Amino acid sequence: MTPIQSVEQFDEAIAASKPTVALFKADWCKDCHYIDPFMPDVAAKYADRITFVVVDRDAFPELGERYNVLGIPSFIAFREGRETMSFISKLRKTREEIEGFLDRVVQVSDELAKASRE
Repeated sequence: MTPIQSVEQFDEAIAASKPTVALFKADWCKDCHYIDPFMPDVAAKYADRITFVVVDRDAFPELGERYNVLGIPSFIAFREGRETMSFISKLRKTREEIEGFLDRVVQVSDELAKASRE
């Protein structure tokens, strides 16, 4: 999971044809720390299908505003610079919920890729 260091780096990451999932979080967020132990395993499980980036919402408030991130941790999926889906809420997220979201990200991305070839 690549930490974002600039808005330009973020914009470049989400422009890829391979889906990119941005995890918005903050150091003070208890629910963000709750997912820390299992997120490396989750990212590894999907590494061949999804690129992961981490956005510190406090360091990049303009990105949080751009994508209407009102609660953290939140996940937003992108493909070719466009938002495809999101998992944004103030609620604690379980590993199962996150993996369910990522499964949908892969499915949507596959369908978009197929549609662009037709």
